[in-house]
Amino acid sequence: MNTILYDRQPPITRITINRPEAMNAFDLATARELGRRLEEFDRDDDARVAILTGAGDRAFCAGADLKKMHGGSHAGGIAELWDHERQHRLGQRLEVAKPVIAAINGYCLAGGLELALGCDIRIASTTASFGCPEVRWAILHGFGAMRLPRTVPLSVAMEMLLTGERIDARRAYEIGLVSRVVEPAALLPTATQLAERISQNGPLAVKVTKELAWRGLYQHPEEALRYYAAVTGLIHATEDAKEGPRAFSEKRTPRFTGR
Repeated sequence: MNTILYDRQPPITRITINRPEAMNAFDLATARELGRRLEEFDRDDDARVAILTGAGDRAFCAGADLKKMHGGSHAGGIAELWDHERQHRLGQRLEVAKPVIAAINGYCLAGGLELALGCDIRIASTTASFGCPEVRWAILHGFGAMRLPRTVPLSVAMEMLLTGERIDARRAYEIGLVSRVVEPAALLPTATQLAERISQNGPLAVKVTKELAWRGLYQHPEEALRYYAAVTGLIHATEDAKEGPRAFSEKRTPRFTGR
């Protein structure tokens, strides 16, 4: 069985974690395959937005598969998985230049929450729940512990991180962890509509705007401003930057090519 499903329908690509029997928890093979698929999406010139979700209706991703990792070498398994995550998909954000939307169905826990936090936009079904239960098992939440306080108020983040308790979708929306909450049947259609709206915009401007937003969040302001100064002239010199104002003046839909 393919543990990662890759549905390419340009300009949108849907990537699904496909281990519903394990609450879409990832083992080493699944984590590596997810990294490969994200890289494939980022290299695809016809793909502009990705939707990341979990198979079934019970879980987006419940984090690492502790049952598999415990098999004979718990600490070694955690160390290997952590090293893979650090190099390929965690850190400040997913290592993807294009927008990624997390469509969160059901449990979004531990490393699954870290994965969602690395996405650019998060929307949730009414059945979703979120948590950082690692401290209950005497392990660390990793990069999520550093990223969550940058996403929600510090006291709220600390409560989630230190108690290991879950919150529901309504609470996640109240604290700004997700931008929308919809009924389960509307989750993927809503994510798709949002992806379509993004894909209609200039792809180079979208990529650089995303990069500016993340740099503004994690870098010193002076460093982020230097990046902005370096890319502004490059973007404004593109064909798309000429096509946008031209289409506006001619009262038509712009035809962006990514050049």
